[in-house]
Amino acid sequence: MCGICGELRLDGMPADLTAVSRMMSKLDRRGPDHGGSYSDGPLGFGHRRLSIIDLSVRSSQPMLDQGLGLALVFNGTIYNYPELRRELQGMGYTFFSDGDTEVILKAWHAWREDCVARLHGMFAFAVWDANAKVLFMARDRFGIKPLYWTESGERLRFASTTQALLAAGGVDTSIDPVALHNLFTLHAVVPAPRTVLAGVRKLKPAHWLRIDADGRRTERAYWHLNATRPAEPMSDGDWIDAIHDALQTAVRKRREIADVPVGVLLSGGLDSSLLVALLAENGVADLHTFSVGFEDTPEESGSEFEYSTPVAERYGTRHHRFRVPNAEVLARLPEAVDAMTEPMFGQDAVAFYLLGEQVSREIKVVQSGQGADEVFGGYFWYPRIAAESAGSPLERLRKHYFDRDHDEYLRLVTEHYGGEDHTGAYIAERLAEPLADELIDAVLRLDVTTLIVDDPVKRVDNMTMAWGLEARVPFLDHNLVEIAARCPPELRLRDGGKYPLKAMARGRLPDSVIDRPKGYFPMPALKYVRGPFLRFMRDILDSDACRQRGIYRRDYVDMLSAAPDEHHTRIHGSKLWHLALLELWLQRNVDNAGS
Repeated sequence: MCGICGELRLDGMPADLTAVSRMMSKLDRRGPDHGGSYSDGPLGFGHRRLSIIDLSVRSSQPMLDQGLGLALVFNGTIYNYPELRRELQGMGYTFFSDGDTEVILKAWHAWREDCVARLHGMFAFAVWDANAKVLFMARDRFGIKPLYWTESGERLRFASTTQALLAAGGVDTSIDPVALHNLFTLHAVVPAPRTVLAGVRKLKPAHWLRIDADGRRTERAYWHLNATRPAEPMSDGDWIDAIHDALQTAVRKRREIADVPVGVLLSGGLDSSLLVALLAENGVADLHTFSVGFEDTPEESGSEFEYSTPVAERYGTRHHRFRVPNAEVLARLPEAVDAMTEPMFGQDAVAFYLLGEQVSREIKVVQSGQGADEVFGGYFWYPRIAAESAGSPLERLRKHYFDRDHDEYLRLVTEHYGGEDHTGAYIAERLAEPLADELIDAVLRLDVTTLIVDDPVKRVDNMTMAWGLEARVPFLDHNLVEIAARCPPELRLRDGGKYPLKAMARGRLPDSVIDRPKGYFPMPALKYVRGPFLRFMRDILDSDACRQRGIYRRDYVDMLSAAPDEHHTRIHGSKLWHLALLELWLQRNVDNAGS
């Protein structure tokens, strides 16, 4: 795991290495172990390294292969790199390092654009072909690793974070009206290529981008998810066996492909608990597990220790529990916002940030359960959508998922940001794409390929990498997801959702963990907003900066501020927190970009 950045001049001038240096300075926390840069005429690369595989200097970056005329910056992990390395050696390639980075270099030389489809893992990388003067960039299938870019008339810059791009300067920081509509409709999800800033874009998941010497740009998708039933029917038992085998392989690979120990973020839910059980079955000894808890509210418990502790005890892990008082949450909240590459409304962002700080003191790599709910239908709104029979696909999804309908959005924003129902049009188009047998197949596919990217997946990457901690997500192994996407939705949604995971967990985990109602990483103070948290949000929304920015209608702000507990979204988020979080993110990351 690392932080990457770079600049390609499109006017033939040398790359601005000072700008590259400014971007690198914003990536230090993603890669605390090493920093390096490289330039070749119009191209400049910067890299910050978190050493996980091949800890020697031979795998430091930017990585150069003078014989092939290639340079690379890479963020992520390639889990099948040993197999690819052997295949490339059979083709005559020789290697000077032992890690996955060099394998990408050789793979690009051998297979060009087709190399990306061969990579199994999480990645964002850029290759510079010095002979052809070609820049090639790619992102993994689920966007687990971020890749942002900005362009002016004479140059293109890219980086792992928006903060790095802003530090380089010259970015249009006006608000993108379409992205703003997405943000407040899909609980902070802004589908690629947009971001809330008009001048910052991101490469779509499962896509590559090539820029040739003449400035010509080519972008392609290299992977699509099929959500139709296979020609040969399978029994429930066959599906569960196939899912079990794929998940066990995913967990094993994410443990083995590392030259440092790998732990688990153990929330106390089914998903992370199952990871612990499968790792134990794979013979992992001395496994570190980590849980965090917060203060309760009358409506909701702030910790899941009652579930996580028995799992840790059953498998004899080295369990670490951290309890965080609300006063510390509020004091540290701005730090977490500083680590957000884009605004994030999920209440667990702060939880992951504070947990990441503690975990990074013990270990450098963890596995996490993110993705299981989207892949296996674990959220309460999926069966509700599946049960809807009236209305268009968009209307059936909107009724149970959208944070605000379009008419409420227009009451939220000032006239400048009004306009059409951009999010509705986008979602309707995506639900109509081929290779999905039923509406719920299309919904689950949309969630796992798009919506999840800019909600839990981005959140986990940002909050862990803020502390130089690599989080691996086996439930988003693409082989596993491909099997699950073709599994009948009624099997996935059975018994409250995630039935295949529950079936394989029987006998491995306490029934209390398997049968408990679906929980969320608890941070009640950001859901039931009261006391100091309410005053904090009111101050943000009443600030001169917020008023002068002119995004929100004041009567809408006043309505939420007067009674925050009366205004939650359909999926139980605080609408007041949404408004305050965006404004706080803009103040700290955009207004103060030069500081």
